[in-house]
Amino acid sequence: MQHENAPEQALAWVEAGQGAVLATVIETWGSAPRRVGAQLVVSGTGAMEGSVSGGCVEGAVVLEALEVLETGGTRILEYGVSDGDAFAVGLACGGTIRIMVEPVGAGGMPVEMLRELVQARAGRIAVAYEVALDGSSRRLVREGHVERFRKDRSGLSEDGARFVAVHNPPLRLIVVGGVHIAQTLVGMAAAVGFDPVVVDPREAFGAQARFPGAKVVNEFPDEALEGIGLDARCAVVLLTHDPKLDDPALHIALRSAAFYIGALGSSRTHASRVARLQEAGFTAADIARIHGPVGLNIGASGPAEIAVSILGEMIQTLRQP
Repeated sequence: MQHENAPEQALAWVEAGQGAVLATVIETWGSAPRRVGAQLVVSGTGAMEGSVSGGCVEGAVVLEALEVLETGGTRILEYGVSDGDAFAVGLACGGTIRIMVEPVGAGGMPVEMLRELVQARAGRIAVAYEVALDGSSRRLVREGHVERFRKDRSGLSEDGARFVAVHNPPLRLIVVGGVHIAQTLVGMAAAVGFDPVVVDPREAFGAQARFPGAKVVNEFPDEALEGIGLDARCAVVLLTHDPKLDDPALHIALRSAAFYIGALGSSRTHASRVARLQEAGFTAADIARIHGPVGLNIGASGPAEIAVSILGEMIQTLRQP
């Protein structure tokens, strides 16, 4: 998901009386630096948040956005190899981007629709925003687009007449066990877009000072996971190496739609874990969802390298079929 907080910022500017325009990358070719779906939001005062190219194409887009705010309607912009602005931001290797510029209100996205979108995002509800390229129609849909939601991929419709912007809930990482591996993993995961939560009833391990910027829950893992709620945008990593803490959390995770479940331990430890799960009534298919021993087999040594291997496996599971 490339939207970051553009919808929320747009709504804040609109409600403050400044007006707002959303600029969205709808198509790319070659070496474009931002993915389809990346957004820039521009206020009526010329302030901007987000990015559609990572460089000075933004300057040209802001000027177009301010004009659209005055005139209303929707515009499709294209920047390619022959454009000086595009050359300056690294599109010179054959890169081209198309950008949709639409105001909030004024013949663009209705304010109430934007508010509904922001509410869905806040409630971790997956929603797609469909908009005709000529600006003639717009709607929010929560059904269909199964593959787009699964792959977290915005894009043009098959006939090229509409753009579908996928708004999945933010990625979330729940780490059970505030150990050394967790300290590195939480920071790295946050850097690539996960909202990290650390669960550990042992306050010496689950101390906020050990995990600045992360939410820390000092409850038993099964209670904590029930309270947090797990969905298909969640990864769960069990690091306590203590069955009394890991197993109850594992039971909750295996009954959820979490896209990744990893558990620390040797092959022998994992074999014992599998036996306990079988006794608890979990099927072979259930148990096969567990990445154990956790992490990619890259010969990792020490907490930091193990954290790298875990994050790599999480991303691989998320992005590859």
